[in-house]
Amino acid sequence: MASTVKKIRIGIIFGGRSGEHEVSLLSAQSVMAALDRDKYEVIPLGITREGHWLIGGDPMAELKARLAGAGTTAVRVGGQALQAELSASRALLPGLEEAGLPYVDVLFPVLHGPYGEDGTVQGLFELAGIPYVGSGVLGSALAMDKAAMKSIFRAEGLPCVDHLLLMRWEWEQDQQSVLRRVQHRIGYPCFVKPANLGSSVGVSKAHNRDELVQAIDLAARYDRRLLVEEAVDAREIECSVLGNDRPQASVLGEVVPKREFYDYEAKYLDDRTELIIPVALPASKVAEIQMLAVRAFVALDCAGLARADFLMSRDSGQVYVNELNTIPGFTAMSMYPKLWEASGLSYPKLLDQVIELALERAGEKARSSVWRS
Repeated sequence: MASTVKKIRIGIIFGGRSGEHEVSLLSAQSVMAALDRDKYEVIPLGITREGHWLIGGDPMAELKARLAGAGTTAVRVGGQALQAELSASRALLPGLEEAGLPYVDVLFPVLHGPYGEDGTVQGLFELAGIPYVGSGVLGSALAMDKAAMKSIFRAEGLPCVDHLLLMRWEWEQDQQSVLRRVQHRIGYPCFVKPANLGSSVGVSKAHNRDELVQAIDLAARYDRRLLVEEAVDAREIECSVLGNDRPQASVLGEVVPKREFYDYEAKYLDDRTELIIPVALPASKVAEIQMLAVRAFVALDCAGLARADFLMSRDSGQVYVNELNTIPGFTAMSMYPKLWEASGLSYPKLLDQVIELALERAGEKARSSVWRS
């Protein structure tokens, strides 16, 4: 006899305007392939590089075709429709009902980087009143802005490497002054990063003054806020976190890049990068890092899921919280799901968990009084 249990209608959102557009497609493909179709009705929702929403047809195929320079098969909902007032009917945006999406139970943004992982699209979901997977506006924004994130970590007593925040206008106005500040405060070698970007896009390691100039120029192409960090000779340790108010930490993994550091090429293009799961560390060190992962997650008011990245000094064993990623890579081979698989939670069950957590958080929000005129 066929099941009469109502399926959860879940909108998977992918693509987006960030430099991690292609990575998003890979993650979303993996998520959609693994979702149990006996439990879920999957609604694919694509966003082009220009910010137009693709509904109906095959948005995944459409976005791949666009990468190849062809294709216009999906319905586009964009332009002024994106700026109009959100529909009171829980449709995602005005016009989506006409495009064939009158209702979704929960949204799953698989959008890495700006305009997806930074609180912007989460604010849209909040206005629409639709449950969604992952952190809210505050947690997403704090985790995306590396400078703000480190300020919170320091305030909470979490260990971080020394860093300096620069503004692009400062660099454009007086490069010599900026160089002196960096050399006096941080020294060489150092890392230079755009404050608001992911997947190590725009990140460089500078060993001298000339490389520092090039690194700041590169980072300034991507953001108006730039972060310069002390470079520590360290192992790169990662921990997956899952939960809402009472999050749990996974086993630990180690990233061993064959390049000098774990840059974009090492993450996505160099198949020599090695992921060691679980990492061989003393039990006390594992417990310390897991505790720091949970504390960092709570400090930023994250929800659902996040991957915590750490640096562990090769000399002293000192652990530094590097960053949290609130929408980490989500292919079956990505570190976040692989760490949970090693912890005893399979990829499909992990997806069930993050969706349940989204619905749980929406229920918790519904308990709070809201001011009304």
